[in-house]
Amino acid sequence: MKLLRYGPKGAEKPGLMDADGVIRDLSGVLPDLTSAQLAAGAIARLSDLDPSRLPVVEQPVRYAPVVADIGKLICVGLNYSDHAAESGMAVPAEPVLFTKATSSIIGCNDPVVLPRGSVKSDWEVELGVVIGKRARYVDEANALDYVAGYCVVNDLSEREYQLERGGQWDKGKGCDTFGPVGPWLVTTDEVPDPQNLDMWLEVNGKRYQTGNTRTMVFTVAHLVSYISRFMTLQPGDVISTGTPPGVGLGQKPDPVYLEPGDRMRLGIEGLGEQTQTVHAWNEALIDG
Repeated sequence: MKLLRYGPKGAEKPGLMDADGVIRDLSGVLPDLTSAQLAAGAIARLSDLDPSRLPVVEQPVRYAPVVADIGKLICVGLNYSDHAAESGMAVPAEPVLFTKATSSIIGCNDPVVLPRGSVKSDWEVELGVVIGKRARYVDEANALDYVAGYCVVNDLSEREYQLERGGQWDKGKGCDTFGPVGPWLVTTDEVPDPQNLDMWLEVNGKRYQTGNTRTMVFTVAHLVSYISRFMTLQPGDVISTGTPPGVGLGQKPDPVYLEPGDRMRLGIEGLGEQTQTVHAWNEALIDG
């Protein structure tokens, strides 16, 4: 299934995309796609539905974040060896973890607003892993049993804040609007192998990133198991699993960074596409 949330901020509804690409309204079946609904087995219940019996949602729609109340957005740094090389950093012996503030999370096509004075904001297409049930000290062999599905994440990064402002990556990762998630939560039955998904990102029509999840240093199963040793993963948490090469920081001979008016377009095979327009600091766009 392709599950989604749609509608204006503060009035989102749950939906389902059927096999013909038609959005169907799920609000008569469940109030919203929340962490509690995932924990209560909503995906298993929804799998028995006949989508043709659900009301059609007229497009275009705003796609909201795929889970209403993402509790943690945990990111993995340098998880593609060629991205580590372009960043001038060593391939890590263990996963590098950091978090993005939940206040950074937006719908997949919502405006991206640069922080005040930002001159080094950057892009990163990543595979997002949505947790479906509580995971604590899980074995790698059955780690994927704890996954509800997958989605696209753009792990936007302000490189000056991340690398030049006294340490800790979170400062450059958690800026408002720097966490587009969606458009869909694609359930695991439609993604039999998360380690073989093509991914790409363009800025203003120019392809910068082209990759595949098979080149991850640490697999999805390893990451779920590893992270669960350090913190309990709850339903609705999202793991953003790292980016392939081609980020702005790594461009030669000079880095390329986002500017107001730029348009990003990115996607992952089977998981949909995102499109964001970049804006100068505008608090009204953030609060929307």
